[in-house]
Amino acid sequence: MSSHNALFAVVSTTPPCGNDGAALARVSGIPVPNLPCLLHFLVLVRGSAIGSTPAFGAGYPGSSPGPGAKPFAIAATMNTPDLALGAIWYIVFLFSTTCHEAAHALVAKLGGDTTAAEGGQVTLNPIPHIRRSPFGMVVVPVLSFLVGGWMIGWASAPFNPAWQRQYPHRSAWMALAGPASNFSLMILAGIAIRIGLAAGYFQSPGLIHSYDGLVVPANAADPTFLTSALSILFILNLLLGTFNLLPVPPLDGHAGIMVVMPEGAAQRYIDWVQHSRNFALLGLIIAWSLFDRIFQPIFFFALHTLYAGVHKG
Repeated sequence: MSSHNALFAVVSTTPPCGNDGAALARVSGIPVPNLPCLLHFLVLVRGSAIGSTPAFGAGYPGSSPGPGAKPFAIAATMNTPDLALGAIWYIVFLFSTTCHEAAHALVAKLGGDTTAAEGGQVTLNPIPHIRRSPFGMVVVPVLSFLVGGWMIGWASAPFNPAWQRQYPHRSAWMALAGPASNFSLMILAGIAIRIGLAAGYFQSPGLIHSYDGLVVPANAADPTFLTSALSILFILNLLLGTFNLLPVPPLDGHAGIMVVMPEGAAQRYIDWVQHSRNFALLGLIIAWSLFDRIFQPIFFFALHTLYAGVHKG
């Protein structure tokens, strides 16, 4: 039995850096800081499989690993808003990760592999997923936030490698199901934001300085649980889905490309990957080094689409 690789990812939401005296990019009239100053990935490998499932972590202003970071902050120095924002990030992280793994498990079951289903992972209840990865989904995310002010975590869904080789196209759809679930959650968050804008409950921010501030309340100075949660749900799932689709091992995208391969070629590809597992580290290095440049135009496009036809608040 194999499982989807579990990856650590750290995403900083520190304030923009390097923008003093420089014009900010604007999307639908909203100033947006240079994204590489917001996005910091740290990726490590755990497990081995053809498909992978990065988990997602979030950093907070003034915390490691972003600019101006204060590493090893202790919980006593955190104020109530910090802890509240951390709770929102964790709730969204847990929900998004659960949906991602459940999608893998469901599509595998539909394709004839019941390995994950027998483990109870065809569910949006996070408990079976937590039982499989208790450290990655609970212990490490909570401790990393309390100690360092940011979260890391991981999760995984098992599959049968013999089934994968026998049905490579079904395996490819299983791999693509995880990112598809993330993009679906992003779209749902975007719809909710647009409804809030149309109803006058939300408005666009004057400046997007963090990922939890993509939308702000119309009649309040401070962000609310709903605006923060929707902002995080939108950006987290855009990040997770995009990163997973990169066609390099061990990410979901490198298994997903078997959809367009003839079956024989896909089986030879699986054999090559399974005998070349050291390439996983190289793949992660490539993904890590290129993702900022890949994600920035995607983020701007998503933000432009989100605010299409909306005047800045």
